[in-house]
Amino acid sequence: MLLKACLFEFIGTFILILLGDGVVAGCCLKKTKAEGAGWAVITMAWGFAVMCGVFIAGPYSGAHLNPAVSLGLAIAGSFPWAWVLPYSLVQILGAFCGASLVYAIYKDHFDATEDSGTKLGVFCTAPAIRNNWRNLLSEIVGTWLLVLCIIAFATEGEATTISGAEVHMGAHGAFPVTLLIMAIGMSLGATTGYAINPARDLGPRIAHAILPIKGKGGSGWDYSWIPIAGPLLGAALAAGCSLLIF
Repeated sequence: MLLKACLFEFIGTFILILLGDGVVAGCCLKKTKAEGAGWAVITMAWGFAVMCGVFIAGPYSGAHLNPAVSLGLAIAGSFPWAWVLPYSLVQILGAFCGASLVYAIYKDHFDATEDSGTKLGVFCTAPAIRNNWRNLLSEIVGTWLLVLCIIAFATEGEATTISGAEVHMGAHGAFPVTLLIMAIGMSLGATTGYAINPARDLGPRIAHAILPIKGKGGSGWDYSWIPIAGPLLGAALAAGCSLLIF
């Protein structure tokens, strides 16, 4: 059962990053047909990317697609603690593979783009203005809202039973989570690029470091702890709040 759930977490996260990093590539890299399409297109497409991943993985794994969601649900008592690490590892791997395929598809446009920061931005997040503690706060608040709303959606929804525990956020949650991701991106995401998901940032950042990208520059490892620590802290806070509220 765990193996099948992990397989669908991998597939769902792969699709999430393929479409999510794909829209950033299309909007930001040079000589694409979508170049300059802007933040609204990016945030909407990220919402739809989550929707596609949830539709596919939801019935089989609960469609967390995000280590912060897995952690938050475990703290809230809705997910087995023993499954948090396996889920997180396959989510990171799925994100790595999705980002690598985006590079393969857009390689000509990576080559045509001179700015190394733009190339890095296709893969992972970076702050608009570097201020570590405020950037961390942005990721904490965005993920807190994400996980708290996911738990709230799940309280009224049909649950999936995995290993004797109820796992919420199946395919039925795709539409509200789609709108939630869009809202977070449009309202709170412009400071850091709203990772709100350690796998979404770490997997593609590793891909950027490994892939032979022309003129890629550094992979921003000095910043990379923020989109990992911020979402995990935000998820833990959301789970704690849910125990008091729901």
